[in-house]
This record gives sequence, structure tokens and C-alpha cells, in this order.
Amino acid sequence: MWTLLKDKLVEVVRAVAPLVGLGLVLQVAIVRAPAELVVQFLAGSALAVAGMLLLFVGIDLGILPMGRFIGAEMPKRGSVTLILAVTFALAFATTLAEPDVLVLGGQVNAVFGGAVSGHGILLLIALGVAVFAAMAIARILLGGSLRRMLALAYGLVIALALLAPKAVTPLAFDAGSVTTGVLSAPVMIALAMGLSSVLAGRSAVSDGFGLLGVASVGPIILVLLAGILLS
Repeated sequence: MWTLLKDKLVEVVRAVAPLVGLGLVLQVAIVRAPAELVVQFLAGSALAVAGMLLLFVGIDLGILPMGRFIGAEMPKRGSVTLILAVTFALAFATTLAEPDVLVLGGQVNAVFGGAVSGHGILLLIALGVAVFAAMAIARILLGGSLRRMLALAYGLVIALALLAPKAVTPLAFDAGSVTTGVLSAPVMIALAMGLSSVLAGRSAVSDGFGLLGVASVGPIILVLLAGILLS
């Protein structure tokens, strides 16, 4: 436990240190912010380090092992429907709890002033991830080409982007990018790797990865579709 805490602390400090260092360099050389704001920045950075440390330790201790266990246990039930339903539910719930997704929803409310519902965007993102994560798991179960699935999905994205209102297109692509965050990514990868590790003829390398790439397309497609239908 203490070894894990120490290792994760080193990782978090290494990740945050360049940002803090750059902020301080800009403060001295260019921006000259008030001292109170600098202190607030440093205090916030320390809190961010503490929060990230606890989050990463929690993921390593509980979320990743549980995700792999769920993925490995589901095939024993002998029901493809159950596997897809569990995948849908996990992806939906995890996406709603994803910090990056919550931040995007808050920014949507702030920028559009209520004209576009941040809560509605959250639900669209979660639904898109859930549907396409289930499709990606179905590919692992039934076989199929990841390249073909991604080509079809991104071909649809390009077509919809050409039809959607200009204000919706950048929001849609941001909706896809925020789904690969610190919470949803480990859960989805652990689930796929646990599932592929117990299926005959499936590879944890070729089938365990790629789920996030497919799942992140879902929110883009749904937000673009919503923009087209509501415009």
C-alpha cells in the first residue's frame, strides 16, 4: 500500500510539476498576477496533486481489479445479452461520473446560457459511449474487424459533420474527446481485457484494446444527430 502511494505520488508530481513551473515562469516573466492569486494557484495545485493521488490509488486498488473480474466472469453466465447489458450499464454510469464530461456539461451551460442543456449533453454523451461500447464488446464476442468498424463509424462522423450546424460540430468532437478520461478509460479497458482473456481464440492485445476508440465515436455521432434533428 505504501509503495503504491509513493509510486503514484511520484507520477502525479511529475505530471503536475511542468504546469506549476510554467505558471510560475509566466508569473515572473509576463503576467505579474496579484500575490493572492499566485497563492491560490499553488494551493489549488497542491489540492489537485492530493486528489489525483487518491484517485489513481483508488483506481489501481479497486476499479481495475473489479473491471477485469467482471469482464472475466460474464462469459461464464453464457448469455451474450447479459454481457452487452452489463457493458451498456457500466459504460453509461462511468461516463456520467467522468470528471471531464462533467466539466464539459458545465461549460455548455455557461457558454450557451441555457439554450443548450448541459444535462442533456451529459446524457447524450453517456448514451453514445454505452451504445458503442456494447457494439465493441459484441465485436469481441462475435468476431469482426476493428478496422472496418472504425472506418464505418468515422465515415458516418464525417458525413454528419458536413450536415450538422456549425455551432454543433466542435461541441460534438469535444464530446467524444472527454470520454477517454481518468475514470472511464481504466474501467472500459479493464472490462475488455478481462473479457478477451477468458474467451477462446481471442487476444488480450488485439481485442482488449480498441474499445475506447470505438466508444468515443458514439457521443460525436449522437450530438451531431441531435444538432441536425433540432436545427
